[in-house]
Amino acid sequence: MLLLQQMIILFLLMMVGFGLKKTGLINTTGVKTLSAVVVNAANPAMVLAASINKENTIQGMELARTFGLILIVYVILIILAWVLTRVLRVPLGQRGTYQNMTVFSNIGFMGFPLVSAMFGSEAMLYASLFTIPYNILIYTYAYVMMDRDRADICKTGITPEENAPTTSSATTSIAPGINAGRTAPEKCNTHTSSSHPSVSDTLKKIFNIGMIASILTIIIYLTRVPIPKFIESTVTYLSNLTAPLSMIVIGASMADMKLRDMCTDVRLLIFSGLKLLLIPIVGVLLIKLTGASALFVGVCVIMLGTPVGSMTAMLAQTHDSNAELASRGVALTTVLSVVTLPIVSMILGF
Repeated sequence: MLLLQQMIILFLLMMVGFGLKKTGLINTTGVKTLSAVVVNAANPAMVLAASINKENTIQGMELARTFGLILIVYVILIILAWVLTRVLRVPLGQRGTYQNMTVFSNIGFMGFPLVSAMFGSEAMLYASLFTIPYNILIYTYAYVMMDRDRADICKTGITPEENAPTTSSATTSIAPGINAGRTAPEKCNTHTSSSHPSVSDTLKKIFNIGMIASILTIIIYLTRVPIPKFIESTVTYLSNLTAPLSMIVIGASMADMKLRDMCTDVRLLIFSGLKLLLIPIVGVLLIKLTGASALFVGVCVIMLGTPVGSMTAMLAQTHDSNAELASRGVALTTVLSVVTLPIVSMILGF
C-alpha cells in the first residue's frame, strides 16, 4: 500500500510537469535546465545523505558482498538482454537499443526518490552502489550497442523510422534534435570519428558528479568522518528537491508524445511486460536465495522494477540510431510502471 501511495504521488508530480509543458509555462529549455539541477545537485545530494545519516548500521564486509551481488545482477542483465532480442525477434538495427533498454533502468530520476521514500536514507547507501557499474556500462557497453545498431542500419540501407509502426513526436521530447528526414546513407556519410570519444573523454563521463557522490558516500560512511550540522542540513534540503523535480521533468518530457504511437508497437508492449514484471520478480526471488538482507532486497525491487532510463534515448540520438524507438520505450515503461511496480511489490511481499 505504501509503494502504491508513493507511485500515485510520483504520477501526480509527473502530471504537474505534463501540464506545465502543455500550457507553455515551461519549454524544452526549461526542462533541460531542471534536468541539470536534478543530475548535478539534487540527486548527488540524495546519495550523499546516506553517508551522513548517523543511524546507518551496514558493515563494510556487507557492503563489499552487496556490491559483488550488484555486479552479478548487471552481468545477468547483459546476458538476458541478448536473449530477449532473439526471443522477441528484434530486427537488425534495433537490437542494440532493446539491449540497452533491458540493462539500463531509471534508477536516478525514479529509483532514488522511491528508495528514499520507502526505506529511508540508510537504503540510499545500497542504492548508490548501483550507480557505479551503471555509469561505467552506460559509457562503454551502451556505446557499443548503439554503434552496432547504426552499423546495421547503414548495412541494410533502412532508416530507424522504417522499423517503427508509426511516426512520433517522442523523439523531439526525450531526445530533441534527432536528424528527422535524413536517410540511412546520409547518416552514414555524415558520421565521423568525432562521434567516438577518446578514452580520456569516456573516463571523464564515467566519473561524473553522480559517480563521485557515490564514491564519497562510501568513503564518508566507512571512515565515519564527522559532518558539520550546517553541511548536513544543506545536503538534506538539496536532496528533498529530487523527487518533485525529477518527476516534473519526466512528465514534461512526455507532453509531446502520442499515446497511440506508444501502444501500437506489439513487440515493445511485450518487452515492457517482461522488463517491468518478469525481470524484477524473478531477479528479486533469485537475490533472496543468496541470503541478502531484507533492506537490500527491497532496494532491488525498486531498482529492477523502474522503467527504461532516459539515457538510452539520449545515446540513440547522439549515435544516429533509434532515438524514436528508445523514446517510446522510455515513455511507455514510465507510464506502465505506475501500475506494475506496486504489483511487483505485492507479489514479492513488500
